[in-house]
Amino acid sequence: MLLLTRKLGENIRIGDDVKITIVEVKGNHVKLGIDAPPSVKVHREEIYERIQQENRRAQALQGGTGGIPAPGMPAGGAGSPGAGANPAPGVGGDPAGGAPDHGPEKKP
Repeated sequence: MLLLTRKLGENIRIGDDVKITIVEVKGNHVKLGIDAPPSVKVHREEIYERIQQENRRAQALQGGTGGIPAPGMPAGGAGSPGAGANPAPGVGGDPAGGAPDHGPEKKP
């Protein structure tokens, strides 16, 4: 694991397309701003884990239904293009599913 020290307003770059900015520091809380293209999924860890659980559950349901997709899954199944790319409905902050998690934070 790479450990970095940054001050308020400083940035971290990941590859050419992702920029993380230290937006606010209050006590032991740090607010990060993340600029990334739409193709890069960005979630808080707990949301990512819920998405993974929902995707595994949907795959298990799909496997036990004789090829009939689980609700919210593409008709082609888990191997289809885009399968698993969107979280299950109600996960990630969008009741319809698929939206990145923005949490309660507001854009500066």
